[in-house]
Amino acid sequence: MNTWEFPNFSEKEFACRHCGKCEMDLDFVAKLQELRSKVDLPMKISSGYRCKDHPVEAKKSAPGTHNEGVAADILCFGSNAHKILSMALELKFQGIGVNMKGDRNSRFIHLDMSKKKSRPTIWSY
Repeated sequence: MNTWEFPNFSEKEFACRHCGKCEMDLDFVAKLQELRSKVDLPMKISSGYRCKDHPVEAKKSAPGTHNEGVAADILCFGSNAHKILSMALELKFQGIGVNMKGDRNSRFIHLDMSKKKSRPTIWSY
């Protein structure tokens, strides 16, 4: 897959909020599109690609999965979060982080398909 052809996601949604670049792995975005199609729910991406200079990445000892272009954070809560999490497990996303604390409009599920990190794994924030 070489071009951005996803009916429910724009490249801009995944662009780094620090530098504006979008270096997402298109196979990963295709897997997110499959997830989106199966759950049949809107999915707002709060974080996609992050350059190594992005404030979150810069704090790390080594850039993470967002910098690899194989991760996304999806804003969700309640029954929608349950549907997304259940289908993500069925579709075999390899890294799953769950943040369901605080204001419900800032809760999210992190999904990734890293080949560089120890996977599969799941964690909470």
